[in-house]
Amino acid sequence: MSGNLTLPIIKRAQTQQQHPAIIDAQGEYSHAQLLSASQKIAAGLLQGRPDLQEARVALMVPPGFEYAAALWGAWLAGGVALPLCISHPAPELEYVLQDSAAETVLVHPLFEEKLRPLAGKLNIRFLLTREASSAEECPLPAIAESRRAMILYTSGTTSRPKGVVTTHRNITSQITTLIDAWGWTAEDRILHVLPLHHTHGIINALLCPLWAGAACEMLPQFDAGTVWDRFIQGKITVFMAVPTVYIKLIEFWENATEEEQRKMSQACAGMRLMVSGSAALPVSIFEKWKAISGHALLERYGMTEIGMALSNPLHGERRPGCIGLPLPRVQIRLVDESGKEVNDEETPGEIQVKGENVFLEYWRRPEATREAFAEGWFRTGDVAVVESGYYRILGRSSVDIIKTGGYKVSALEIEEILRSHPCIKECAVVGVEDSEWGERVCAAVVLNGVNSLNLEELRRWAKEKLAAYKIPSRLLVVDELPRNVMGKVTKPEVKGLFRD
Repeated sequence: MSGNLTLPIIKRAQTQQQHPAIIDAQGEYSHAQLLSASQKIAAGLLQGRPDLQEARVALMVPPGFEYAAALWGAWLAGGVALPLCISHPAPELEYVLQDSAAETVLVHPLFEEKLRPLAGKLNIRFLLTREASSAEECPLPAIAESRRAMILYTSGTTSRPKGVVTTHRNITSQITTLIDAWGWTAEDRILHVLPLHHTHGIINALLCPLWAGAACEMLPQFDAGTVWDRFIQGKITVFMAVPTVYIKLIEFWENATEEEQRKMSQACAGMRLMVSGSAALPVSIFEKWKAISGHALLERYGMTEIGMALSNPLHGERRPGCIGLPLPRVQIRLVDESGKEVNDEETPGEIQVKGENVFLEYWRRPEATREAFAEGWFRTGDVAVVESGYYRILGRSSVDIIKTGGYKVSALEIEEILRSHPCIKECAVVGVEDSEWGERVCAAVVLNGVNSLNLEELRRWAKEKLAAYKIPSRLLVVDELPRNVMGKVTKPEVKGLFRD
């Protein structure tokens, strides 16, 4: 074990061995138990080898103690962890395993039937977690922080998913930045409901509490009633989720009795921090959640490639619709289309990021890696504007910025306005190719079912509301996208609306 003292997250765990680390359906586990289980899994992965030398270890393990032990075990053995999405179909999993050239697939018995045939087809070593855990502990390799630690696959709008490679140093930087910014302490207890193949679930909600000596209580999946019950039972101090989760929690609260609502709202009073991320948080949801819970959700901005980069403050004003300020030790700049840095407020530009938090490379894609950087700055592809010191996202330059009649229009801003209509439950806005205007603004809407809404009435209302955007005469609002439009739409939220 001595060689791994160089890994900061392991050094931290050794100083807080009696602290609770993971709580799941099987029980409560300390940092000492997590370290022991991780060492056994590492031995099972090594199987007599001195060092995996950055071999990719694909993980498919449900949320809980065994997931954390598998992740750390891969690192302790000198491997590169490759967390897989437990809900992905076989073709997507096969692509990731092939593209990463995974050497081993470490699988919980729950997923044996799903993964064993794929591993056999691709001639990849298949190892069950219970088999790896039964190995005898052995000497473990020394791991430098500069070594690759993890690959997470992230999709672009026009290409197959790319593997984002982070080093141990990158991960340490991402964790410690949030420890400082969000005030993590050993007294915290987070309720974890996020997927464990994304940065949000792995770094923010799992590794941060483990670093701080806090407890991470992990649910197998999100269920609004279960989450409210845990809030009511107490002890939870931190909660992190995506906007959709908060929407589901709000709907559950609204359908409860007055007495149940009172208990649920009171339960939130003892919590110190609630965070929203991974997608833009509608202002209406920010306000509803604040009224229900008393918490102003802390919205932040990050990506798989950079971890978290900006955040509303832990102490201070949290502005709805804004992603806040640059985090400690993270450099941020805005750059216009000509490559010139933007220094004026209210002038939009692409967010570019520099710091130890920024990823190493796209796996086996040197050209894509080069294109992702400009003068050492990572190009996020997200357009933002600074307003009174706070950054506000306008959207993805490739999807959310609509160029119509010479104007650049933010789809996110239009969505926010449309959501204010009393009949609209949800909406998504895209730009659709148009010979006259370049792109025409198109909105897909889902009605709340309470009130009826005439399409022409909605068009008139929207044109009046959007007059400030100087496009009142060419807004197209439809209640379902025609077939000839659907084929041109790339924004995933639009297609998602029609599954409801």
